[in-house]
Amino acid sequence: MATGIPKKTDGKKTVEAMRLEYPGRRPVEEILQTPPATLLQEGKKHPHNNRLIFADNLGALAALAQDESIAGKVRLVYIDPPFATQSVFQSRKLDHAYKDTLAGAEFVEFLRERLVWLHQLLAYDGSLYLHLDERMVFCFGVVLDEIFGSRNYKNCITRKKCNPKNYTRNTYGNIADYILFYTKSDNYVWNRPVEPWTDERVAKEYQYVEPETGRRYKKVPVHAPQVRHGETGKPWRGMLPPPRKHWQYPPTKLDEFDAKGEIYWSPTGNPRRKVYLDQSQGIPLQDIWMDLRDAHNQNIRITGYPTEKNPELLRRIILASSRPGDLVLDSFSGSGTTLTAASELGRRWIGIDNSPEAIRTALKRFAVGLEPIGDYVNEKPKRPASLPLFDERTEKSLEAHVTIEDFTLYAEPSLVEELRLLLSKSTSKT
Repeated sequence: MATGIPKKTDGKKTVEAMRLEYPGRRPVEEILQTPPATLLQEGKKHPHNNRLIFADNLGALAALAQDESIAGKVRLVYIDPPFATQSVFQSRKLDHAYKDTLAGAEFVEFLRERLVWLHQLLAYDGSLYLHLDERMVFCFGVVLDEIFGSRNYKNCITRKKCNPKNYTRNTYGNIADYILFYTKSDNYVWNRPVEPWTDERVAKEYQYVEPETGRRYKKVPVHAPQVRHGETGKPWRGMLPPPRKHWQYPPTKLDEFDAKGEIYWSPTGNPRRKVYLDQSQGIPLQDIWMDLRDAHNQNIRITGYPTEKNPELLRRIILASSRPGDLVLDSFSGSGTTLTAASELGRRWIGIDNSPEAIRTALKRFAVGLEPIGDYVNEKPKRPASLPLFDERTEKSLEAHVTIEDFTLYAEPSLVEELRLLLSKSTSKT
């Protein structure tokens, strides 16, 4: 049940901040008392300090919050947690990957506790992307409003995850999932993603060509809704803005545009601004993403790990909400898609997972890249007889893949021996 919590926003108004109420809900203060996990380093520490951590992520996040080099310095968090499907997932080779058996209030609290810690770890100008299905996204909009503040909600991105389903009879085909995008503050890293212009869209949107220069342009209004009483509400060239509107720019700025020939005057004397195609970097990306289906639904290379995401999805998010050298964190790192994309884009990274199959898959991916699927199967690429994790390299087998070696492995004490077994199997002859 969602309940309202009175919260004052200024001296005059009181608004209702929503939160979920359910059995087992712990206060934030209690969550932040979670004992930090002991994380033992396995092998040599790499100076870049990228980390792959084999542990339960709640205790691991509490431990990272005690590290001054990490706490408050994570620029971007992307997580793709279990969706409360009550299922057991296997890899393409039928190896057990993980159980997604939490449901209802138990699942909500499981994830909420981790989101509280992730908020602690984020930098002031950091961002969080939470990937969910249609059943959980509505609950966690309320949860994230509570943790991050509703003012820091930015988008609910709808992603087409697969091809249309022909077997649907009594409902609409389920081909979408959702990504909630929140920031820690109003001042956050943002590199606006754009799509390239196509000839068709250029012809439709930039319909005019300037005879003197040959530059394509479109005409846009120089006024905007709502009345203003400052400079933008004053007359310009002897005319006021239309009723219930104001100028988009002060009259002095409009004069500058006009002096440069960037104002179009209609035969009736109506001013419009010229916006040129060559000044546009592309089409601003919207919040419906049709081009980033799951890896299993496209003719691309994959690891075969269940719920594996398209690498281009992570590249888009990382490029939009971080800069080179920034720290990216994925506390449900699975097959390592986020970590690999971060490495390719020059970001530092931390990945956490408690599934042996996830750690094994990520290590193999770091070493030799992805497996063929679809038409790629017919290519029959060469594969190495062993999996080089740190020091070994192969030649043709790594054609488009750069081995990722600049990371340090950590594990909880109870998982150290299992990690060593994973490493020994990964480097043995097959």
